Amino acid sequence: MKKKIAAILIVAMTLGLTACGQAAETTAPAVDTPAPETTEAQPAEAADAETAAPAAGGGEFGKIYAIYKAGDQTWFIDEGDAAKAKTEELGGELVYCDAQMNPETCLKFIDTAISEKASGVIICVPDQTMSQAVVDKCAEANIPVVAVDDALEVNGEKIAPWVGIDGYNIGAANGEWMAQYAIDNNLVEDEECGVLFLTMDTVSSCVPRTEGEKDKFFELTGFDESRVFYGDNDGTTDKGNQAATAVFTANPQIKKWLVMSANEESAMGAVRALETAGLDKDSCVIGLGAYLAKDEWNAGKDVCMKASCYFSADSIGSTAIQILYDYITEGKEMEKETAVPATVCTPENYKEVMGKAAE
Repeated sequence: MKKKIAAILIVAMTLGLTACGQAAETTAPAVDTPAPETTEAQPAEAADAETAAPAAGGGEFGKIYAIYKAGDQTWFIDEGDAAKAKTEELGGELVYCDAQMNPETCLKFIDTAISEKASGVIICVPDQTMSQAVVDKCAEANIPVVAVDDALEVNGEKIAPWVGIDGYNIGAANGEWMAQYAIDNNLVEDEECGVLFLTMDTVSSCVPRTEGEKDKFFELTGFDESRVFYGDNDGTTDKGNQAATAVFTANPQIKKWLVMSANEESAMGAVRALETAGLDKDSCVIGLGAYLAKDEWNAGKDVCMKASCYFSADSIGSTAIQILYDYITEGKEMEKETAVPATVCTPENYKEVMGKAAE
């Protein structure tokens, strides 16, 4: 009974928790501090919930677990590298975890973190419907957690501190850029021009990105909605490619496409689909993140991804770790929401905008 009361108090005080496991080999972080190899951990079949992590203030900043829903994606690798570098700078150790878009694997990683007596956790869950289960597991073990990118939430309400991007305003920036592109190239009234929104309707952090794109684009162009199409996907390049290909194939009357997406991977999927269909020369794609676009631009490719809204994975990873550290060691209250800024970049200015991240 005492454990249940304690768990309730911890949830009310910290707003969050969670944990993780399996380590993955990552590239060197895009920060000045070099990052040694992460500690390896395998998902546990059962958790030892008797152990307790430090409470707020005066605790030891030791082993931190970072669970990512798709740990093989560039975004999460970069974010994990920055989180690792920050953790080690502050005297801790980070274990990088790839949940492989599998909720069961994610929960096993949490059990591992609990059994390993984690000091804290940062997490991006593969399915937001598991948010309460994650929070409950960690509350009982007294492990503070910060959600990154995708919030831990129930009925649209965040139940743990969150660090990510201001989705709506970033989407609006993309919508504004694409609107100006359409106006400058006389595409608004062109009957051969269509708009495709690649959506991710099951991910709460992605929905406002598309809403921002739509609101600003339509506000500035008054584009005919009979030439507007939608393709939902899971945010991977393959699924983005499939969703875009299906729309392009079903609408042969459209020869020029303006594509906006909810993330960078699906945008790149659309780029490849346009190339395959032979429609890339007269089309335009804008991404979200720029971490794939910059590789194309660095290679000197004349791709139809003509812009991308850059925001720093490094900033999200390092900020989440700093929030945990301040809470564990100093008892500093964790903010419910922390959003990082973003800027639209193009092949002409991306090196200036992105700095070292453009390499």
